[in-house]
Parts: sequence; structure tokens; C-alpha cells
Amino acid sequence: MNSNPIPVAVNFHLWPRCNLGCKFCYAGFPGARSVLPVEEAKQVIGALVVAGTDKITFVGGEPTLHPHLAELVRHAGDLGLVTCVVTNGARLRLLLESAGEALHWVGLSIDSGNEDVQAALGRGGGDHVRTSIEHADELRRRGARIKLNSVITQLNWQEDMSALVRRVGPERWKAFQVLRIEGENDGKVEPLLISDAQFRAFVQRHAHLETEGLAPICEDNDAMRGSYVMIDPQGRFFSNEFGRYLVSAPILKVGVMAALAEVGWRADKFAARGGMYDWR
Repeated sequence: MNSNPIPVAVNFHLWPRCNLGCKFCYAGFPGARSVLPVEEAKQVIGALVVAGTDKITFVGGEPTLHPHLAELVRHAGDLGLVTCVVTNGARLRLLLESAGEALHWVGLSIDSGNEDVQAALGRGGGDHVRTSIEHADELRRRGARIKLNSVITQLNWQEDMSALVRRVGPERWKAFQVLRIEGENDGKVEPLLISDAQFRAFVQRHAHLETEGLAPICEDNDAMRGSYVMIDPQGRFFSNEFGRYLVSAPILKVGVMAALAEVGWRADKFAARGGMYDWR
């Protein structure tokens, strides 16, 4: 591990609440009683730029529910950051109208091409796949770059998602092995957990998409732990390296690098999982 790695890519979990109820969710932040005021969130983004951050991904909860998301995306873009929002699509159209060209990437969360599976996972009420495809078409019309994020669980690890992936047409498709986080989703996620072998079987089933540039970028549980630079809704870094969240002091109180050092970050694992790519 580098002693003082630069956080080139950061996930900012702006908003802890969500309009859906995904059974595997590990970003609900049940202890978050408040979120940063918008001006303080802007200060955090500015501090990240000074520290060397080049890309910021706004996540949740569901980030499009944040009343000032478009303002924060525009602010990040004005500071020269590559911007991304990962969303279930709740208020995506409104965000696209408000953020304009400052929003460079959108990550659509779709776990299955089967509406019944999506509903059983708690993502949508039976129309999530259809509306997500509509969002993908709209993003293409607007020139935004598309990512596809899929969490692989007991309900979908045997599925062939090739047709869905081709229809969405993302530049990057990320497949995540469902992850248990103590204090976040433990006690409800266990029936959805899969083995490493089951995850590998899902990956292998889609390896043929490599010739089309659509093969999944796969992150098993080990790859996910400690490899992300993450900020919680209260403006603190947090890490999941040890299966639970370790939280730093507030970034605006101690500074970016001091706060990041409190929780650690595996820059080697970030590189190994393909975290560096040509996002510009």
C-alpha cells in the first residue's frame, strides 16, 4: 500500500435515503441523522480537487433525490472534475435538464433483465428494466456516457444478461458480488449471498461479450473491500475493508489527506480492479 496515495477517483454518498428498498443495499447509512449543507458539500469537492481528485461519482442512497444534486454536479464540473451519478433513475430526467453538459457519466443500476427478479430484489415495482432502458436511450441522445451496474445475488447469478447488456449498450458494465456489511445490511442480505464459485460462473457466462466490448468488469467481495475512496453523507471518509464501516473525522475539520489516512485506502486494490481507465 502506498503511504499517501492520491484519491484520484472518489465516491461521494451525498444522500442516505432512497425511493426503493433493495434487499442487498449496503449504503443506507442508518446512523446518518443529517447531511452536509450544500455549501459545505461544495467545500468538500473543492478540497478533493486540491488533493488531486480527477473524477467524482455522486451516489446514495439515491442521489437524484438530493435537492441540490444538479448544483453540485455543475460545481464539480466547473472545477474541472469528471462527474458521474449512479442512480436507479428516480429523478434522472430532471437532473439531465438541470445539470446539462456538466454531467459526463451516468451509472444505471440494473441487476436483471427480468422484471420479476428486479421486483423481488426490491428494485422497482415491475417496470424497472423498461424505464432503465428508456433512460439509456435518453442518455445516448444527450451524449452522456453510460455505465451499467449489476449486483449479482442468489436471484440472478444463473441468469444470462447478454441481451439486456446489448440493449443498454454501456461503455462499462460492472458486476458486483453481493456484499455483506456489518451494521448496514447484515440480518437481511444473507439469503442473497453467493459463493465465489457462483460469481465466477456468472462471469464466465458473459465472457463471450468481450468481442463486443461489453464483458463485465467483475468485482468479487475481496476486490470491493478497501479499494474505494468513499465519503459519507456527513462529509467523512469511510472504508469497508474489514467488513464494517470505519469512519474518519470530518474532511472539512482535518483535511482530505489526514481524514483519508484515518480509514486507509488500498490504492493497489483500486488499480487491480480496473479503477483507473480513460474516464475523460
